[in-house]
Amino acid sequence: MKLDSAPLGISGISPSEIELELKDSNDFNLTSDQCLPDQPVVADNPRKQESVLVVFGTTFITIFLAEIGDKTQLSTLLMSAESHSPWVVFIGSAAALITTSLLGVLLGSWIASRLSPKTVEKSAGVMLLLISVMLFWDVFIGH
Repeated sequence: MKLDSAPLGISGISPSEIELELKDSNDFNLTSDQCLPDQPVVADNPRKQESVLVVFGTTFITIFLAEIGDKTQLSTLLMSAESHSPWVVFIGSAAALITTSLLGVLLGSWIASRLSPKTVEKSAGVMLLLISVMLFWDVFIGH
């Protein structure tokens, strides 16, 4: 698979839609069982644009809601109040968040290239469950 193409589950295009497009095409007389030559995905495809916007929007909303009121935002608020240089604090905190996000994306891409999506999904579930148990232990039993 080329880097500029996405698996069917991520691209938002169902296998039946691809089969219909292949049947309607005058250039190819192929079924979905046959292999197509390696061709890049067309950049002006409206479905790909929507898919990119959906991924961006979902990511933005998820991270935005997760970050509201967390310790990073409270630390930034306190640093801004103490330093009296809110724009310098903003630039510093934005650079830190971009850097940590970059590390997450790079690590996620590396993991995805070596493990199956099911393995990644199960591992993430186990890690979140473990973190939840540790937090529960700390809150209710540790004090």
